[in-house]
Parts: sequence; C-alpha cells; structure tokens
Amino acid sequence: MTPKKIIAALGLSVIALSLAACGGGAGKAAEGDMALGAPEGAKVTVVEYASPTCIHCAMWQKNTWPAFKAKYVETNKVRYVFRELPTPPTEIAAAGVLLARCAGPDKYFDVIHELLANQGEWNTGAISPRASLVKTAGSFGMNEAKFQECVTDEKALAALEKRTQAAIAAGVTGTPTFVVNGKTVAYTGGEGPPMPLLEAAIDPELTK
Repeated sequence: MTPKKIIAALGLSVIALSLAACGGGAGKAAEGDMALGAPEGAKVTVVEYASPTCIHCAMWQKNTWPAFKAKYVETNKVRYVFRELPTPPTEIAAAGVLLARCAGPDKYFDVIHELLANQGEWNTGAISPRASLVKTAGSFGMNEAKFQECVTDEKALAALEKRTQAAIAAGVTGTPTFVVNGKTVAYTGGEGPPMPLLEAAIDPELTK
C-alpha cells in the first residue's frame, strides 16, 4: 500500500515522511524543542532525535533512560531536548507526535514515553496502530473526536514537517541519534548509547 492509502486505512491524515528506520547531528536550540532538566543555556545540552515508532528508541527508553534521567535530568545537570523525527511507519509516528503535542507541555513526555512503551501491542498485531493511539489519547483525557481533530490539524502538521526538515538539514539520518553539546555520540548497536558512553561524553563537559 502507498503511504496515502495506509493513512486512509488508519483514518488519519498525517504527513508520510521518508526517513531511515532507526542511526545518523545537531545541537543548537531549535523552534519547537521539548526539554526537561536544566534551563536553556545550561552548561550541557543533550539532544535526542527519536520517533514513537522506532524500536531502538523504545529499547533505549526502557534500558537507559531511567539511569540517565536520575543522574542528569532530575538533578538539573543537563538540559535534555527531545526532537521528533518520524520513522516508518511514519503515519503512525507523526500521529503519535501530534498527540503528544496536543496533550500539552506538561504531559508531552508522558505521552511520548507511553507511545514508546506501547509499541509492542501494535507491532505484534494485538491491537491496530490506530486503536493503540486512541487508547493512549484516552489515557490523557482525549476522546476519539479530540484525537481525530488533533492528528488532522494542518498547522500542527506543517510545524512537524518544518521540524523534520530541520533535522534532516542538520545531517540527522535516523533514530535514535544523540548529540552532546553539538557533538554526535557514536556507538555500535541499534539501541542507542549506553550510560557509559553518555557519561564519557557528558561528564567532561560538566567540569569545564
């Protein structure tokens, strides 16, 4: 099926963006950034380019995020920035991003994390992607009509496309990609950099 037909089958009207599935940096503040931890201008900024449909992003969140959050985010040692880069199936990823934006800044990361945690249910066919998204929307107080309105908002779609093109222009080719103070963290394996690699990139910057 073509992307347009897939979108129609899901009952969604979202941008189908062509990107590498899940590997690719940039570091300066960008329009639409969503952040946790230290305020803008912090000594260390860690940018993660990720997608709600990237299995390696979900693995990183499960295996590394808790320790990273405890050491750097909750202590305000670093500014953690999440940048959306929808990956295949891009119509699902884009809808998830729009859903998180509609939930509001205070719930944005909660929605993103739930979407990543729920990948398995639609990946295995236990539930349709659309049903999974609607279920997540319900968890954050949005009924199906509100969900549909959210993922078909033309201004929000245009803003997402602009953010995506900015990431591509910055040289990011896939997810997850991690950038510490403008330098991409290189790693092998698909999951994303483990804590020792992140610590090796972050800790020296904190002491400068």
